[in-house]
Amino acid sequence: MNILFYCPFKFSLESKNIRSLGGIESLNLELTQYLANSKNKIYLASFCNKEFKKKNLINLPISKLKKDSHNYNFDYIVSSNDPNIFNLFRNSKKILWIHNTLAIEKAFRKKKLLSILKNKITAVFVSKYLESKTSNLYFFNKKIIIPNFLSKKFIINKCNYKRKDNFIWSVQREKGLKETLNMWVNYIYPKNEKTKLFIFGIDKSKFRKLKNYYKKYNIIFLGRVKKEELKKAYKTSLGMICLGYDETFCLNAIEANACGLPVITFGKTALKDMIKNNYNGLIVKDYRSLSLKILELLNKDQLIKKKYIDNSIRSSQKYHFNKIEKKWFNLFNNK
Repeated sequence: MNILFYCPFKFSLESKNIRSLGGIESLNLELTQYLANSKNKIYLASFCNKEFKKKNLINLPISKLKKDSHNYNFDYIVSSNDPNIFNLFRNSKKILWIHNTLAIEKAFRKKKLLSILKNKITAVFVSKYLESKTSNLYFFNKKIIIPNFLSKKFIINKCNYKRKDNFIWSVQREKGLKETLNMWVNYIYPKNEKTKLFIFGIDKSKFRKLKNYYKKYNIIFLGRVKKEELKKAYKTSLGMICLGYDETFCLNAIEANACGLPVITFGKTALKDMIKNNYNGLIVKDYRSLSLKILELLNKDQLIKKKYIDNSIRSSQKYHFNKIEKKWFNLFNNK
């Protein structure tokens, strides 16, 4: 089969290790590489400068794909969030891989609504939560839930049980961050002056003036880093703070779990289904209880900390690609 993955972002097969690579780009890169190992011929269209080939995987510039669309014949097109590409290929079977919420007003404003309505589309949602937040008025031909998969970069072979009393924030959005910082300054640091909070993913320039102030309270802003650096921090820390205000799946939580980090969260959005209280994380109701749970975790004995680590890793295993790939192959073979 010829399968096109359409991902309208600026990246290529040669840019998989750059710091600016987001979750959608990473998922498209890894999924196409996995599928290209089969008998399928896989194409990945992105905003790249030139065509790249890697075994059975071809990375096409989107400009070339659109200009020479008559030269391509795809059995399936899997498009991340953007249905407009379907209009160029009438005979291809169309799969809209929905990663984010898509309100009717937003679809109309971004000129996606007509493309959704006039094409027979199978919608693939990354979570039950996202499906529940998507309007039935799109009249998708079929709806399927296929969870995102854990990047092999975060799978560990040997677990580290000797953890530092450090916590991680790696959500790129800032909602809840200010309150979390205040909570740390007022409640965590006064009780434990050695524990640290590492902030990843947030633009450091936004906190440049306050960087030294927060550093006095062991809050360290590190910005966007390579996955290897993030994994190293995960493997040596005690817990992740991921509030869950607007997560449609939350790869960060799965990656943290895979490295043995329990996730402390409000249990909102997709995290409600991903984090089990007192198993692979802790669910709290507000910032005050967030601080109490952090202090409680710091004071747990090693056996309980080990249990959280083991449970977190065990929980992440259901998101390994060998568990998810069957859903993708079934989609292509049975659609």
